[in-house]
Amino acid sequence: MCKSKKKLSKEVMEPKQKPRRSSSSSTKKLSSFTDQSSSSTSQNLISPNGSTTSFIINNFNNNKNSQSWASSSKSSRHSLSSLKGALLFPEQTHIYNFSEIRSATQNFLKDPLSSSSTSTSWRCLLRDQNVVVIQRKFRRKMETDEVIEHVAMICRSHHSSLIPLKGASVSGNYIYLVYEYIQGVNLSEALRNPRNPNFTVLSNWISRIQIASDIAHGLDYIHHSTGLGLGFVHNHIKSTSIIITEPSLHAKICHFGTAELCGETRNEIKDPNSEVGTKKASELKKCGSKGLKFEGTRGYMAPEFQWTGMATVKSDVYAFGVVVLELISGKEAVKYEVDEESGGYTRVSVIETAAEAAGNGGTGLRGWVDRRLKDSYPVDVAEKLVHLGLDCVETNPNNRPDMGRVAGRISQMYLESQTWAEKFAPLTDFTVSLGPR
Repeated sequence: MCKSKKKLSKEVMEPKQKPRRSSSSSTKKLSSFTDQSSSSTSQNLISPNGSTTSFIINNFNNNKNSQSWASSSKSSRHSLSSLKGALLFPEQTHIYNFSEIRSATQNFLKDPLSSSSTSTSWRCLLRDQNVVVIQRKFRRKMETDEVIEHVAMICRSHHSSLIPLKGASVSGNYIYLVYEYIQGVNLSEALRNPRNPNFTVLSNWISRIQIASDIAHGLDYIHHSTGLGLGFVHNHIKSTSIIITEPSLHAKICHFGTAELCGETRNEIKDPNSEVGTKKASELKKCGSKGLKFEGTRGYMAPEFQWTGMATVKSDVYAFGVVVLELISGKEAVKYEVDEESGGYTRVSVIETAAEAAGNGGTGLRGWVDRRLKDSYPVDVAEKLVHLGLDCVETNPNNRPDMGRVAGRISQMYLESQTWAEKFAPLTDFTVSLGPR
């Protein structure tokens, strides 16, 4: 037998063992692959203490999936190309480099979209996407891995009534939240146009009950249906944090996840296997709610929130009730009017005026409902919605309904309103005959 045949035979009988790669090398190869994809998942994040750390965000559902992807990535270049074709990253989490935020906002010199004492937002172009960057200060000290875990979970949450979070960046004591830009105006401006108070785009009842339904289902999703093992609280429900889209006039809730990412809430993660959840539980036992600063908007803060500063799902329900009463009446949550007799100012709350109108059998509701609706609305449905709004703003949080129940009741009211609209729809087509009979 010739030498070449002997060599070939030996290789067939005794195949060479390929050297096994360590898990770290496979992870490194996987991370290098993700860096070459359209949007990078390996970024530098500046922790609250000022140090810069590099993180790799892994968006796979569980460790088994992650291990299977890693094992396929170390087989060959061919397996990498097949992996690249299989992974579409529809819910990829972005940890933006702070330099990207500075560049998009022109070193924060760009004209802000909005500004307040607690936050500033800019509309800008980031990674070729039209986004809104919101700068907020941390309300408490948060671990970097806790921020990353929350960003990953929130970015995986999708609902038609929520403006999606694209990602975040941290620098010093500030967090920069990147949300998708939605064309439209906030609910406060839609109801109360400062240039023309007698005009509103929400001039019919169906548009208003549709908005109430959108907000209710979005908030119900936040409280119950995220599927993330974490009890989320919005803590920023108000008419200025709800965008009315153009031209469909649907409602989308802004700032989803802001309370969690800024440290405004101290909810425990229910997953016992979560490392962050274990740390968070031990932190709660040590310090409770001491030293936790809180903020709120006048007219939307539940009584217990003003006493304790702790945001809960029931405080969200209270704020939702205020928004519902605004929708029906077109009035502000709270305003101050001049008292002609004393010369001072009198506080006027939409809750108090609604309760007064709903009293005495609801005889005053017709004068309380927004006049720009021109009395064209189903009276029985409007009464039900007013009473539901008042149920949501009960002083005792235990007496407030759950958002799942609220969303169901408003859906029923929406169907009743559609039936009413079909029955009393204005004429759109008619003919006139001028000939003699």
